[in-house]
Amino acid sequence: MFSKATEYALRAVIFIAQKSSEQEKLGLAEIAEAIHSPQFFTAKILQKLTLHNQVISSVRGPNGGFYITEAAKQKSVKSIVEVMGEGDLFDKCVLGLNRCSEKNPCPMHDQYKPIREDFVTLFEHQSIEEMAQEMNSGSFFIRNE
Repeated sequence: MFSKATEYALRAVIFIAQKSSEQEKLGLAEIAEAIHSPQFFTAKILQKLTLHNQVISSVRGPNGGFYITEAAKQKSVKSIVEVMGEGDLFDKCVLGLNRCSEKNPCPMHDQYKPIREDFVTLFEHQSIEEMAQEMNSGSFFIRNE
């Protein structure tokens, strides 16, 4: 459904929210290992997520690394998808048609509409912090083995 970059971005943000603070930052290698992603690819993703501190923050230097602020933890999971440039998936026609709408529906429009609405609701109402807390319960995982 999402690009590999967005999948890794979701995993990375959840891991960072789970394990970091402004006092305890995480390094690139640790994040890449935790989400099972190549370091170079992870670095590019983190660079996008830290641009203007949209989702996560970073500090350079010997005591540097990546972290997420308490305010950013309150953002929706949808915000991660949007920063990664895939926010249009929430509005897109299931068949990929540009002109699909209520007045000009594709053959699957009516069946897909409630699914898309549930999808949007899930991503809008789930916060980054909630996902991190679920990870802390030990019942969920974010790494392929």
